[in-house]
Amino acid sequence: MALIRNILLAVLAVTVVLAGIVLFRTFTYGGELESVDVELPEPPPVSADEAAERLSQALQIRTITVAPGDPRPGNEGPWLELHDWLETNYPAAHSAMRRETVADYTLLYTWPGRDETLKPLLLMAHQDVVPVNIGTEGDWTGAPFAGEIIDGYVYGRGAIDDKGSMVALMEAADALARDGFTPRRTIHFLFGHDEEVSGRGAAAGIELLKSRGVEPVMALDEGFMIVDPSPLTGAPMGFIGVAEKGYITVEITAVAEGGHSSTPPRDSAAVRLSRALVALDENQMPADFSKPPVSDLFRAAAPDMGFTSRMAFANLWVFRGMVEGQMAEIPAANALIRSTTAPTMLVGSAKENVLAQRATAIVNFRIHPNDTEDDILDHIRRVTGDIPGLEIEKGRSGVRGTGASPVSPTDNRAYGVLAEVARQAGDGAPAAPGLVLGATDGRYATAITDSVYRFAPAVMSPDELTGFHGTNERISVENMARLARGYGQIILAMDGAK
Repeated sequence: MALIRNILLAVLAVTVVLAGIVLFRTFTYGGELESVDVELPEPPPVSADEAAERLSQALQIRTITVAPGDPRPGNEGPWLELHDWLETNYPAAHSAMRRETVADYTLLYTWPGRDETLKPLLLMAHQDVVPVNIGTEGDWTGAPFAGEIIDGYVYGRGAIDDKGSMVALMEAADALARDGFTPRRTIHFLFGHDEEVSGRGAAAGIELLKSRGVEPVMALDEGFMIVDPSPLTGAPMGFIGVAEKGYITVEITAVAEGGHSSTPPRDSAAVRLSRALVALDENQMPADFSKPPVSDLFRAAAPDMGFTSRMAFANLWVFRGMVEGQMAEIPAANALIRSTTAPTMLVGSAKENVLAQRATAIVNFRIHPNDTEDDILDHIRRVTGDIPGLEIEKGRSGVRGTGASPVSPTDNRAYGVLAEVARQAGDGAPAAPGLVLGATDGRYATAITDSVYRFAPAVMSPDELTGFHGTNERISVENMARLARGYGQIILAMDGAK
């Protein structure tokens, strides 16, 4: 009996100690990241209604890209119209800045600074938009290319991706120029013309700046904003993209004997390919919570989390399996913690009664900063290694693959300025570094600066965010004022800072 009592006491003591460790880590976990304290200047005011009206006009110009190489010869009219429209509507900014055209239709503006010893500021957006799915035009509240303003929102393809930011940047620049502002630090604006299909224009713009020895103190592009409510905390939170995932497409081809479907083999090319896809679906790339930006995101969000969530993230050594399992069930959360696997295209036989000799799947992977292209290819070979007749190679067409971007710092003035802009735009919302799941033109800017951020100072609900590439893309009139004010604050706060 004494032995049993001693064992029970020992188990109880261990349990109490473990519970104490878990609770201590829970209550001490998290908090906003240490960043440079910043006091934001007040920019000249911009009329929300006038900014919204000009965005409405820009949305009516159909700068649609569908495939790399767009716009094709003879279809460049909308881009030329947009360039003329910008010059007409922002005369003060155009008088203050020099405008160049790169890669035919990408715009590079330079606002010369008075102090050449200061590194320049690079602000980015893109001119092109994705098409609207045929047959869905009637599902929109406001016609997708009419720029209608309805109940305080500007509707149209490109409202948030990304003409809203482009117009707001020009609103801020024009207001500053009219107000007599002359920057100490040179400012560049780079508006890519084909971000949605390749980013060739932005890449050429960055290459031109690189050839001139330009090394920006910060590059800022689209990506995140203040989300209200945040799915992590249920409260407003500003997300500042400090990295973005990479992109690789892989062709997986199963080879087998063809023939007539009346006498099929048991292991046809289609079956082999199906086995490979199931293997990839059931064996995802490993998740990683340990490194920035994901680790910093959870830490920064922790103070606003519920107790149970905070306890789980603070004690992944105990709850990792549960956290990973729950996040894996939510597509956006799953994409945050691992490289994702997405079979997108299938090609097989040309006729329903002919067995395919070669069945091919196109599988798109979005690469996490903790992985490389080689990690993806090694993973595919490992999980499909027992399936005969497979050929695995990088995709030969479509969007050119790139690795994940480097992770930008959070302890410099650039991040501190963006965090403070997010706090002000979000009425005190905390800011957290985030991982952008898609691709932006900002990835090219990593060639000339280690401080690349993806953030727009707007406040949006999860419902509004469904407009990205979807039906009823829209931005509020109020957000147009927030964007213009936020960009003005960023320009002024970064001007002259070492």
